[in-house]
Amino acid sequence: MDAYEYGELLKSLTIKMDNIKNIVKPNELQSRLSEIETMQQNQDFWNDVETAGKISQEKTKTERILATYNNANDAVVDAVEYFELAKAEKDDETLEMLYDDADGLQESTNALEVQMMLSGEHDGNNAIVSIHPGAGGTESQDWANMLYRMYLRWAERRGFKVEGLDYQAGEEAGIKDASFIIKGENAYGYLKVESGIHRLVRISPFDSNAKRHTSFSSVMVSPEIDDDIDIVIEDKDIRIDSYRASGAGGQHVNTTDSAIRITHLPTNVIVQCQNDRSQHKNKASAMKMLKSRLFEYEMAKKQAALDGIEKSEIGWGHQIRSYVMQPYQQVKDTRSNIPYTNVDAILDGDIDKLLEGVLISQAK
Repeated sequence: MDAYEYGELLKSLTIKMDNIKNIVKPNELQSRLSEIETMQQNQDFWNDVETAGKISQEKTKTERILATYNNANDAVVDAVEYFELAKAEKDDETLEMLYDDADGLQESTNALEVQMMLSGEHDGNNAIVSIHPGAGGTESQDWANMLYRMYLRWAERRGFKVEGLDYQAGEEAGIKDASFIIKGENAYGYLKVESGIHRLVRISPFDSNAKRHTSFSSVMVSPEIDDDIDIVIEDKDIRIDSYRASGAGGQHVNTTDSAIRITHLPTNVIVQCQNDRSQHKNKASAMKMLKSRLFEYEMAKKQAALDGIEKSEIGWGHQIRSYVMQPYQQVKDTRSNIPYTNVDAILDGDIDKLLEGVLISQAK
């Protein structure tokens, strides 16, 4: 990078920060923080625990956005000042230091940009994730399990909690189905871009001839919605089936039909839960999943109508992302079109840059 390229970078980052400032409105955020702090000093503030909890969450989120904005803005302003001064004094050492830090400067503004994209109505909610293997038996079931592990590791890296809802192991390896809730700030905002078909290309460990195989699995992500959202589910529109939950064997095998499967007949949306030994608790969890799925279904239906897209099958030509392990190493999302070569790290949950790349590309 030379002085001209760095100068152009600073111009673009300055424009970006001006645009973000108009969206963030840092002065208004600071005023709101002062209001909340005044409210919290009132001795009656915690009498209404639910309202107090929501306001405290708002304060934490506002503080985080404001801190991210201030850090990015200060970094850009300082870089501009140091650059002009170093150019005037022909300080090559300082210029080289600034050039070396160019990537870090871009990352700080990108992080702020992503924060702005996670301001949707339900982006801050927990995420309900379901993974289903496509055709291909053991091979696809193993791929579904790899995705399952990837999301669990991502949640672990972020300090998020995971609550299992349904897990059905494959006969030989992998999983037939898995559903779980990832609980953490902006979990849905980040993971909403994961909904779609994921494609894997690798040398199959289940093929004695060591041939290359292509496998598909679908991922569905919906926000864990609040009870106050009005979604009406009529009894005539659902079919409820109970079955014996699968287990690890021995003392863990359930002897009652406690697992619940609910089918919403008009949409054919199916959810199931076997996390608890109580059929009533599993039914309650399944109904919560169904409401979230129907909410997401309607949102996706409206967006698909706008985009002219029909429902995809779990197979060729419909994938949102390809994970290639053979004959080369690459993960590439069709929406951001950015290639990543750290396949092993991504499958181990290091997917933040990948997710942010998709969010930024969709915003553009």
